[in-house]
Amino acid sequence: MTDKSSALSWRHYLQLCKPRVVALIVFTAIVGMLLAVPGWPPLQPFFFGTLGIGLAASSAAAINHFIDQKADAEMARTKNRPLPMGDLNSQNVLVFAGVIGLLAMALLVLKVNALTAFLTFLSLIGYAVVYTVYLKKLTPQNIVIGGIAGAAPPLLGWAAMTGEIHHHALLLVLIIFVWTPPHFWALAIARREEYAKVAIPMLPVTHGVEFTRLQILLYTILLLVTTLLPYLTGMSGLIYLLSALLLGLGFLYYAVQMMRKKDNKTAMRTFGYSIVYLMLIFAALLIDHYFPLSLS
Repeated sequence: MTDKSSALSWRHYLQLCKPRVVALIVFTAIVGMLLAVPGWPPLQPFFFGTLGIGLAASSAAAINHFIDQKADAEMARTKNRPLPMGDLNSQNVLVFAGVIGLLAMALLVLKVNALTAFLTFLSLIGYAVVYTVYLKKLTPQNIVIGGIAGAAPPLLGWAAMTGEIHHHALLLVLIIFVWTPPHFWALAIARREEYAKVAIPMLPVTHGVEFTRLQILLYTILLLVTTLLPYLTGMSGLIYLLSALLLGLGFLYYAVQMMRKKDNKTAMRTFGYSIVYLMLIFAALLIDHYFPLSLS
């Protein structure tokens, strides 16, 4: 009985970390690390940077669970989370978030560099406090403004390797920043009734579904243009360019389908594609970095 209880508790704490979201964050941070160096990265900052960034993201996710627990209890998508279900209490969550957050900062300061620790801390505060506490319930542009914090991981990874803020790293941040609104608004359209129920002013709640679909289309076009910048600035080559064009046209196809079909199923398919899109476009950057295609 004790073993079963311990296993369930372990799963509850893991759920607090939002492992799927953190996995994508860590992946983009690792890509930033690998793109920052010509060959293989030095082992210590790579390992501890990955661990520290992952722990910090998990800490921010746990704080998000704590702050949003009342709203989570009223939404079908989140009502089975550990706090609404009573599997963990607020004290459990805050202690857990504090411990792994402090551990993340210690690892980054002692084993990586102070710049990475500082930027990671800003990102944690930006998501867990500025976005979750204030922006989320203040403005329908919450996900746009708050997206700055969520777009930071490639910069954190780059800084972990070089100890500097490089303009190429900022291009990676820009891609995620522009990707975030069409990604999240597709989900918000499908879940708009739940957001309205808990008075969260997501764009489809405040400005309507038609307006939001148009914004998704416009942001997707902007994203396609933005993803060309790594090639145009000489950061990447033809493999990435071809991948960015094909993936961007795929995203554009889904955005157009949302304008035509106007149903929640299409919105969720767009949301699902957006996740795959981001993973593949960062994977393309990585492949192009290590196996560049030469026409000479």
